Amino acid sequence: MTIEIKAPTLPESVPDGTIATWYKNIGDNVSQDELLVDIETDKVVIEVVSPTDGVLQEIIKNAGDTIVSNESIGAVQEGAGAAPAAQPEPAATEVSESAGADPIVSPAAKKLIEENNLSAEAISGSGKDGRITKEDVVNHLSAPAAAAPSVSSSPQPLTDSAAGRIEERVPMSRLRTTVAKRLLQATQTTAMLTTFNEVNMQPIMNIRSKYKEEFEKTHEGVRLGFMSFFVRASIEALKRFPAVNASLDGNDVIYHGYQDIGVAVGGPRGLVVAVLRNADNMGLAQIEKEIREFGAKAQDGKLSIEEMIGGTFTISNGGVFGSLLSTPILNPPQTAVLGMHKIQERPMAVNGEVAVLPMMYLALSYDHQMIDGKEAVQFLVTIKELLEDPTRLLLEI
Repeated sequence: MTIEIKAPTLPESVPDGTIATWYKNIGDNVSQDELLVDIETDKVVIEVVSPTDGVLQEIIKNAGDTIVSNESIGAVQEGAGAAPAAQPEPAATEVSESAGADPIVSPAAKKLIEENNLSAEAISGSGKDGRITKEDVVNHLSAPAAAAPSVSSSPQPLTDSAAGRIEERVPMSRLRTTVAKRLLQATQTTAMLTTFNEVNMQPIMNIRSKYKEEFEKTHEGVRLGFMSFFVRASIEALKRFPAVNASLDGNDVIYHGYQDIGVAVGGPRGLVVAVLRNADNMGLAQIEKEIREFGAKAQDGKLSIEEMIGGTFTISNGGVFGSLLSTPILNPPQTAVLGMHKIQERPMAVNGEVAVLPMMYLALSYDHQMIDGKEAVQFLVTIKELLEDPTRLLLEI
């Protein structure tokens, strides 16, 4: 019996996808729920698994082909794997002489291996049962000895000039293409301005130092970070300045009576924004827990489309990469984005005396079509006051 392999149902916001990588060839044995193919959309990579045990009979859509929801991309012959499995000895011996058994590879590692045209057999796995992790691939790429064979043995589009300088031409991924289009759209269709301020992080750092062990113990391993304070402060400020929490839809302004906070998290394919839904109902521990889970999913390429769509306000923390000051770009249709930066000790005037304090620059980029400069400045000052006196967060003043 032949069973179709179909593309998953894509959300309305994602009209189509592209076949990224087939992990099986026609005639290969497959097991139920075994990964067969990756489908790359504008926002996430979706894994498609085998619907049954059998043999991959047909590949209808090849790598690079565009697909839509529920479109047939291949077929599996159910139960057909029993016959080849009865005579594994010659084939197994032949393969073992050249490459050995197939290594276990994590999804994030598979993506990196495919993008860099590497051989999984050449990478040493440090995970459980020899599993190859993303870090193993990164280490392999950074090692000079490991990089040389991949250039000579893989069909990379390389050119070697007379001076011995190597160039490589690779197509831009769908995610990077979409990000580029959205950033260009943001700069061309919005009247974007940025206002800056600075915040003394000493009060927050004192709270973390005093309560971090008790907090982690009480909340079962959840660590108290800075992001939860910024999320809570942003929520209170958004309540006071609804225009910053609004979005534009043509000539209409949509004021949201809730706060869905987008948080930028890094993954192998770049920065993506995961959304904390109804963040106003979350405490510090739940915020920290969800952000940590988003980060882990992003590293493994497991963030779902539903976790990345929507959002009424975005926070981007460039400080984790060492950025001291930057201008964040809007995430349309949102009307504002908050940029956090590196905490840097600087001499500051306090009550007429010079004191060295841990300071952070804050940047708020906003659409001047929707938000007046006065509102933007007052919004950012509100966040500054809430963070420099965290008691205000509890008292909502």
